[in-house]
Amino acid sequence: MESKYWNPRTETMPRQELEKLQLAKLQRLVNMAYRNSQFWKKKLDESGVAPDSIKNLEDIKRIPYLTRDELNQSQLSRPLFGDIMSINTSDAVRYHQTSGSSGKVPLRILDTWRDWEWVSEAWCYGMYGFGVRETDVVYLAYGYGTFIGFWGAHYAAEKIGALTIPSGGLTSEERVQRIINLGVTVLVCTPTYAIRLAQVAAEMGIDLARESRVRLTIHAGEPGPSIPATKKMLETAWGAKAGDFPGMSETGGSTAYECSDQCGGLHIPEDHYIQEVIDPDTGEPLGYGQRGELVLTSLGRMALPLIRYRTGDLVERVESSFCSCGRTFDLYQGGILGRADDMKIVRGVNIFPSALENIIREFSEIEEFQIIIYKEKDIDQVMVKVEPKPDLDPNAYPGLKANLAEQLNRAHRLSFNVRIVDQGTLPRFELKARRLKDLRDQPNATLD
Repeated sequence: MESKYWNPRTETMPRQELEKLQLAKLQRLVNMAYRNSQFWKKKLDESGVAPDSIKNLEDIKRIPYLTRDELNQSQLSRPLFGDIMSINTSDAVRYHQTSGSSGKVPLRILDTWRDWEWVSEAWCYGMYGFGVRETDVVYLAYGYGTFIGFWGAHYAAEKIGALTIPSGGLTSEERVQRIINLGVTVLVCTPTYAIRLAQVAAEMGIDLARESRVRLTIHAGEPGPSIPATKKMLETAWGAKAGDFPGMSETGGSTAYECSDQCGGLHIPEDHYIQEVIDPDTGEPLGYGQRGELVLTSLGRMALPLIRYRTGDLVERVESSFCSCGRTFDLYQGGILGRADDMKIVRGVNIFPSALENIIREFSEIEEFQIIIYKEKDIDQVMVKVEPKPDLDPNAYPGLKANLAEQLNRAHRLSFNVRIVDQGTLPRFELKARRLKDLRDQPNATLD
């Protein structure tokens, strides 16, 4: 009988054994970082933490948090790669950098072959656990550049034994045609782009749910598949299961995954990462069922040692029993719930883009949307621009506008200005979508 686990030994390991494995890997990581990274030697020395003082998992709390600003400053002060790297450039076989889409300076990252083997292995846990097999045809619909994107997924698909097809440099129409012609069974891309491909296919007269062989869609870069309404839209458009695989360039790629049971949570590959949840304001640790900021320690990526890295992602950790699949790894209920730095305060109300998306995606008449926060007479306002689907009767626009405004208001107790815009007006995205614009510090900015 075929196993549903990529690594049955670790994925079903009793908690006591798992923690023993984590400790051994943590001790190796801290010792290596101290010996080979000037940044970490200084940071640990200043904190009074000797590498051999890590005797149990609780001792990790003696190590101060690592922030993105520290990573950036390391590279700004010592270009190109900073003093945090633990290898010479001559030892590296891969170069990646963050997308810079958040407005921050891109982080430059090197990997060795050993690091890259670890990155692809972490992806294998999730892809195999979600149902990818050697008989599949895996299509990666994104531009192959220096952004780490889905590179790990590409190598994981090959490692599993699936036929793996890249699609860099193609138009959306060409990608749709290849998905049909090549009998693709697994699609890998951002959730936004999967929705866009379905829209393009409809314009071509193709119903992907009926005419393609895609049975699984795998997504990262955005929290879409963990947003119920977006997940429903993806699965309806493709007639396939949609899975969430969050991660980030700094940590080496996939840091959690959705298994084939689709229990509403994401498994943490705990033999690859130590993941903590803290209060984003105080830094104090939080327990099960408490929403807080995710802190990551990458146990297998040695070129860029990440120990207690504050990700900014908001999660709610639950025990392994939350899912019936038999894995002993803990999970994040509801996936990545948002980002601490994505939260906007409008007239005293906390707004998260993912919460707005969940409401907007419930309206099947809407093809695309954009959220703009701005000031009018020194008062914060929120405008939601929506593009209706091409076949929607214009006579239905007033009702759509009123219904959406009512649903948004009911959820947030805040007035929303909903505007219907022409087809093709709003931007489309292949990688990370940026649908929220905060113009409150730009008094002369146009809303058009």
